[in-house]
Amino acid sequence: MEEDDFEFEFSEDPKQSVERFEEMVRNKDQYFFDAHVFENIIDYYIEKNDPVKALQVIDYAVAQHPFVVAFLLKEAQLYLVTNNLPAAFESLEKAELLEPSEADIFVLRASIYEVLERHDDALECLFKALEMADEADEILMQIAYAYQGMGDYEEAISYLKRCLESNMENQDALYELAFCYDVLDRQEESIQFYEQYIDSDPYSFAAWYNLGNAYHKIELHEKAIDAYDYAILIKENFSSAYFNKGNSLVQLEKYEEAIEAYKQTFEFEPPHAQTYCAIGECYEKLEKMDEARSYYKKSVKLDSDLADAWYGIGVTLDFEGRYFESLHYYKKALKFDSENPDYWFAMADAYYKLKKLDESEKAYEKVVELNPLDIEAWLDFSSVAFEQENLKKCIEIIAEGIKNNPESAELYYRFVAYLFADGQYNEALLQLQKALNTDIDKHYLLFEYLPQLQNNKVIVDIINRFRS
Repeated sequence: MEEDDFEFEFSEDPKQSVERFEEMVRNKDQYFFDAHVFENIIDYYIEKNDPVKALQVIDYAVAQHPFVVAFLLKEAQLYLVTNNLPAAFESLEKAELLEPSEADIFVLRASIYEVLERHDDALECLFKALEMADEADEILMQIAYAYQGMGDYEEAISYLKRCLESNMENQDALYELAFCYDVLDRQEESIQFYEQYIDSDPYSFAAWYNLGNAYHKIELHEKAIDAYDYAILIKENFSSAYFNKGNSLVQLEKYEEAIEAYKQTFEFEPPHAQTYCAIGECYEKLEKMDEARSYYKKSVKLDSDLADAWYGIGVTLDFEGRYFESLHYYKKALKFDSENPDYWFAMADAYYKLKKLDESEKAYEKVVELNPLDIEAWLDFSSVAFEQENLKKCIEIIAEGIKNNPESAELYYRFVAYLFADGQYNEALLQLQKALNTDIDKHYLLFEYLPQLQNNKVIVDIINRFRS
């Protein structure tokens, strides 16, 4: 070391180390720093989200400590996050020459392969790392992620379970396991796993929470609420459990209790737009439209792109007979989610109530395009055409509806009504038989739409014949 070099051997405040380093660079001097001091300086710049400066520090660190593998690993990580993948590979090759049995080298190399979607190469690296590592659970997690990336959720589940055998408290593994079961639509297996897990660790709030989610997905909402309550009992500030409990209470139509559950999340985290929107929907179901609208407005104030909240405001105005105003909000909702058939349905209905039948018809056309299984939409769509005295179009609409919903008695009975109104008596009687075969108990729908048909002896005789 030259006489004008400085040496900083001992631990000092990281900020002081950074200041000394910057002074050295500024003055073009050459100070000596211990390896751990360099690590602190590198971490400081990483935390400041300044990878360029962090890489500059690593250059100095490697020059002064050429055999410290940790610097090359940090360098590879920084090249990875800045998407300089060739440089990341090069850093790892240098690290492997120095320490060929370092598991982190292969874990990082696997991460690069994952970015390149070379999943098989990633797995090969991770299996090597697994042989070298003292602690296996994080590597097992990485292997599970790689299998997820390949769409092999069965293998992912297998490695997530191994991860939990290695470390029962790995909450990431618990959540990922729930995700894999969900993708495979195997909620019963998910429930069985979490119940067994809870037998071993009854104080795992994450396990109770995931159990609640699985119950919710198979519509066992009472059991879901019990599971969420246990999660909350163990972790009082578990806002996600309060929120999901609220969702289950909504499914049971317990709207007042759901509101309380949603509001409890505010005690532990700042309000979310989605939570305000959920509260608004509960008040809407309770027909407390002022409160509902207030919460929907709070929601869009936090997130102006939240389509459901704009739609909710429209629904509250529609309920109050303010159809013209509601249209403005339905259009706002559609701006952010133009493929939502519910929004189009609401707009079609509002136009209908405003006697704007052409606009209503166009909106209903969009509804059945997006959701051809919506029987109510086909019926309403045809009613608009009927009011315009366009029987031919009514018949075409219902015929198309039946193509998409061949088991719908409602559509068949409406079809019969339109055919009679159009004077197509033989075809009407043929379709009546299909309607009666589909569901004889709904024949009253025919008379609801065309009451005069109750006096038609031929129709009454056919219905009585089917009854006997």
